[in-house]
Amino acid sequence: MNGNGITENQTGKGQSFAKRIYLPRLIGLAIGMLSVMAAIAPLGLPGWVWGLLLFNGLVWPHLAYQLATRSSEPYQAERRNLLYDSVMGGFWTATMQFNPLPAVTILSMMAMNNVAAGGQRLFVHGALAQVVGILLAITLFGPQVQLTATALQIYACLPMLTLYPLALGWVCYRLAIKLADHKRRLSALSCTDSLTGLLNHGAWKDLLQQQFFTCRQESFESVIAIIDVDHFKQINDTYGHLVGDSVLRQLSAELKKNLRQGDLAGRFGGDEFCVILPNSPLSQASEIMERLRGAMGNYRNEQLPELRVSLSIGLASCSSAMTDAADWLNEADKALYAAKNSGRDKIHFSLGDIVNAP
Repeated sequence: MNGNGITENQTGKGQSFAKRIYLPRLIGLAIGMLSVMAAIAPLGLPGWVWGLLLFNGLVWPHLAYQLATRSSEPYQAERRNLLYDSVMGGFWTATMQFNPLPAVTILSMMAMNNVAAGGQRLFVHGALAQVVGILLAITLFGPQVQLTATALQIYACLPMLTLYPLALGWVCYRLAIKLADHKRRLSALSCTDSLTGLLNHGAWKDLLQQQFFTCRQESFESVIAIIDVDHFKQINDTYGHLVGDSVLRQLSAELKKNLRQGDLAGRFGGDEFCVILPNSPLSQASEIMERLRGAMGNYRNEQLPELRVSLSIGLASCSSAMTDAADWLNEADKALYAAKNSGRDKIHFSLGDIVNAP
């Protein structure tokens, strides 16, 4: 945060806002200048008016961009720039004596830009700024009205009516794509455990419900594995939480390496991990978990060569006797505790799987 209480994030957003406005302003003012030129050419206005028009159409877009991006409050600076655009739009409308086609073209395009950039509030403020510009021009040149448009003036408005909406539409499209990508990233973050990069508890439980009903409807074999790091509290107490975290990250890396593409791994809490292995017989699930257990048994920390890691794992198949996903998870949990109670560092099956084994 800087001395004025403006956060770096707010500054970044303001600069991004200025960058989005830059291209539509650059195109809109350049081709809008052609419409104004065609409308004021027969009026015999003084030379400074032409100089102001060239400045407004060719120099101002670049100056406005620099003023906004170099400001300590770029968002507010760009909003002021947009109001200046509106003032000048009103000024040129009255200067060309309210010539219907170019006047309506310029005012409507600026209104479109204000709505796209700031919604209803900026639209209202922009309309008031246009009135200020109109009054300024009337003060300088008098209240005159020219209701006929020449062929040249009509043709001069065509680029404004075609190219500017395309530029504005392209900017809005790019913004929509960016927002959609941002939404996807937020959705992924909300489902991900920050330490391991695996599914978090809630996301994994939701997928468990879906997989349970799919398993029941389509009658294919699926297995849950619950994995526990043996004596993890002792690892934390002896070597510290940073070492404990490195063990959990290593386990998540081995899970990603050993699981199949459709398998779903999540951190259930603390040192406990859960895996759904869809369309997998118990024997195949057991082989995968055995590879995982062996890989973690071979894990070594170069700074702590005495550190050893082992896993206790409980497996349970989805059964027609189960009424909901909680029953399935409970069977795997019982198998895990059987593995821990029988000496740890081993894989154990649920009682139903043992009974039903051939």
